[in-house]
Amino acid sequence: MHTKLPLNDMSIEDKIRIMEDLWAALTKTEKDYPSPDWHKDVLLLREKRIAEGKESYKNWEEAKKDLRNRYQ
Repeated sequence: MHTKLPLNDMSIEDKIRIMEDLWAALTKTEKDYPSPDWHKDVLLLREKRIAEGKESYKNWEEAKKDLRNRYQ
């Protein structure tokens, strides 16, 4: 099935809402989507950079809140 969304006519808020819906649907069946081997390498590198104080990240809820505030 191929669905074409009217992306050019959609607001940022609508696009984010659709991404959240897609993510929620995917995570309900996450066991059906094994992570590729390289994901582990990327996560280990990020953990190392965080421990060294070279990177920091926000949790997803905080990032969504920041995005909503920025684009409302």
